[in-house]
Amino acid sequence: MFSIADTPEKLAELSVDRIEELIRGVGFYRVKAKNLKKLAEEIVKLGRVPDSYEELVKLPGVGRKTANVVLASAFGRDSIGVDTHVHRISNRLGLVSTEKPEETEEELKKLFPKKLWRKINRAMVGFGQTVCKPQKPLCGECPFKNWCPYNLSRSC
Repeated sequence: MFSIADTPEKLAELSVDRIEELIRGVGFYRVKAKNLKKLAEEIVKLGRVPDSYEELVKLPGVGRKTANVVLASAFGRDSIGVDTHVHRISNRLGLVSTEKPEETEEELKKLFPKKLWRKINRAMVGFGQTVCKPQKPLCGECPFKNWCPYNLSRSC
């Protein structure tokens, strides 16, 4: 997509159908295409990407996780973006015992020093995609297998 629309202005000019074609391999691509179009139009209208949590979550398709990831990645702010990987891994490893991503975020903030918050999402997403997968985790390859409550409670 970025080879065709590498700015909000260019993305805003594309039709929703064209955006769908470009992101078809992504889950929920139809909903995301509509939100990307609206998001690009809103950013063009604002003239900038908002740099506060409150402003970001007002944008189409931007929720808590996305806002926190943008704040950490684009603006270097201390925030924790909790997606399904971060939520799952934090619970599997016994770092937290939470039901909702918002609860996981709050508990992780208590566990980790602020200077590490920005790194948590990136580290856990990579780990969740390659080792601690949602289905059939590779517990035998996990560096935490000897103390991981999830691994110790079942045979992976």
